[in-house]
Amino acid sequence: MSYLKKTFAVSLVALAITGCTQEKQEAYPVSEQAPTEEQAKMAYALGASVGTFVGNNLDEQDKMEMVLDRNLVIAGFVDSLKDKSKLTEEETEQLLTAMQQQYTETKTATLGAESQAEGDAYRAENEKKEGVMVTESGLQYEILTEGEEGGKQPAADDIVEVHYEGTLVDGTVFDSSIERGEPAVFPLNRVIPGWTEGVQLMSVGDKYRFVIPPELAYGDREVGGGTIPPKSTLIFEVELIDVKDKPEAPKADVEVEAEGEGGA
Repeated sequence: MSYLKKTFAVSLVALAITGCTQEKQEAYPVSEQAPTEEQAKMAYALGASVGTFVGNNLDEQDKMEMVLDRNLVIAGFVDSLKDKSKLTEEETEQLLTAMQQQYTETKTATLGAESQAEGDAYRAENEKKEGVMVTESGLQYEILTEGEEGGKQPAADDIVEVHYEGTLVDGTVFDSSIERGEPAVFPLNRVIPGWTEGVQLMSVGDKYRFVIPPELAYGDREVGGGTIPPKSTLIFEVELIDVKDKPEAPKADVEVEAEGEGGA
């Protein structure tokens, strides 16, 4: 290799190394030493707590392809800590509100599409199973065990006592009175439409399995902090234990005299 070529090659290597070094330099590098004094540890712990909280939120946004420049996040934190924010409080509030709305809409659309597809496929297969019946609304139900003949059937405005377990289509249990070891008691018209419709098909002592499409469950809503994603198909095994007697209407404190009776 000639001297000129060798010098040129070395220069290219040196330039490449310099470029890599510059690319690896962080605007806000990780601290090299851990604090040792108690007061210093407290200060560091406060910053670490804020960083962990913000980092977790940014990780969740990354999953929804809402990627924010983390150096700018840190810059905003440092500037505000030094009372040198480049944004007014009003601008900050508006931007954060818009970001939260965008994130919620994106998350709902993304997770909702996944849940909808999984639920549609599950219901399509479940409908083919022997013993599964489907109502006009799309509610699927299967009789697991039957109670004694002549058992009371609830109306929509009745109060029922039930044992139940609710799962997603992947088998994840999100609610269970059985696990709690205590039956649930509630008005039948105060729950999701799939429950209101389905439990009215039952008699006391029956145990049914319901597959409830999202439009008869929570629809586009995310429930339980994400335990139930938007547009989820829900599966419930329900045992109807009792239909409670309706409470009597309270009597009036004052009796009203019939017209023409009494008087001065």
